[in-house]
Amino acid sequence: MKRAGILNRHLAGALAELGHGDTVLVCDAGMPIPAGPRVVDLAFRAGVPAFAEVLDGLLDELVVEGATAAREVRGANPEASALLDARFPELTLILHERLKELTAGARLVVRTGEARPYANVLLRCGVFF
Repeated sequence: MKRAGILNRHLAGALAELGHGDTVLVCDAGMPIPAGPRVVDLAFRAGVPAFAEVLDGLLDELVVEGATAAREVRGANPEASALLDARFPELTLILHERLKELTAGARLVVRTGEARPYANVLLRCGVFF
């Protein structure tokens, strides 16, 4: 049994399979998920687990070379907007509809229980060397 880090076996296994350039969408409970990407659904109840908690746990485990979020987060969800700005100084912002399109090409989708709008970010994996 793992001592620390991500204990969910489905999520830990999916993360171990990621490579350079693969994308991972961390999303709120309302984000439509297309057929195709592997999905690890962590949602339990509205707000549980929170987007911030899951994102920070993933950032502890992954090398991330880029992040993309919906422009709409700026006006609709100031808390998520501030979190994303703090974690990703060079955050790319696109229209939410485009983010949904890019989700179809993601290698992995991690669904949280977040119940506030536009708490979504597409992470692009980097390498540790």
